[in-house]
Amino acid sequence: MLELDKKVFGNIMTQEIIGSEPSIVEIKIIFEKELANLLDKLKSISKDSMEDLLEQQKACEKHVNTRPGAMALNQSKIQMFNEYNNRYLEKIKERID
Repeated sequence: MLELDKKVFGNIMTQEIIGSEPSIVEIKIIFEKELANLLDKLKSISKDSMEDLLEQQKACEKHVNTRPGAMALNQSKIQMFNEYNNRYLEKIKERID
């Protein structure tokens, strides 16, 4: 069973990505704010914790992208999640290296 209330990108939950609400325009604004908050928080995270964070975020990515019936869902919001998540993962990897 898919956890709809699972936070997968900051405070953004699965249901916001795969559901009809918020709209694509609204979720883009939410993603921008969450990415800024997440990147700001990276400054205070230790290298060891950063590796854990990387694994957690990869698990969230898998959670969003491996759902039964995924083709019937709004692909635009899923693609947007992947774009923002990839940007976040890159920053985490930069901090680790």
